[in-house]
Amino acid sequence: MQASPLTSTLLFHIGPVAITRPVVTTWVIMAVLALACRFTTRRLALQPNGRQAVLESIVMGIAGQIEDVTRKDARPFLPLVGTLFIFLVAANLSGVLPGVQAPTSKIETPAALALIVFFSVHYFGIRARGLRGYLASFAQPRLIMLPLNVLSEITRTFSLMVRLFGNVMSGEFVIGLVVALAGLFVPIPLMALEILVSLVQAYIFTVLATVFIGAAVGDATKA
Repeated sequence: MQASPLTSTLLFHIGPVAITRPVVTTWVIMAVLALACRFTTRRLALQPNGRQAVLESIVMGIAGQIEDVTRKDARPFLPLVGTLFIFLVAANLSGVLPGVQAPTSKIETPAALALIVFFSVHYFGIRARGLRGYLASFAQPRLIMLPLNVLSEITRTFSLMVRLFGNVMSGEFVIGLVVALAGLFVPIPLMALEILVSLVQAYIFTVLATVFIGAAVGDATKA
């Protein structure tokens, strides 16, 4: 167990770059998800089999959620939001596996995901409104609100990071503590709760990212 949840186990270096355990775990999750996507999307047919039906249900469910939040066509946002949700589900649940620490239980992974959301929000906002129109939106409803609106962009990104990190980290910490004190089989109910929390946190992070994107796009008519 790490002395601090803010530290990660160093595994090796690639040149000057230090590679930690969460980074390697993230690479493995990405590889598994890429292979799973390759397997599930090959030989798609007009009459879907069970595997394709499940995939289509997931995609349609995410698209429907995006449209409910943004009130816009989900297709421009689906690749980002769908990837975020699927990765977060896999990353959060990886901590349930023996000997695996969820990468989202270490601060660098939630920080990286929050930064992706931060830059994506501005990208979609500028694409929808144009650079001038998007920058002008920070002065709404009055110019005096400009500093507060800029500050809110930073604080909500920080909040997004801390919420994900804190919930996943605390869940793993509690389970590890119970295992150390009470043995292997006692924390099984807590593990079931941790699975639920992992799914909820993936959903909350993704929905908040969608809300931020929807607010940045606003009422712009440009795709």
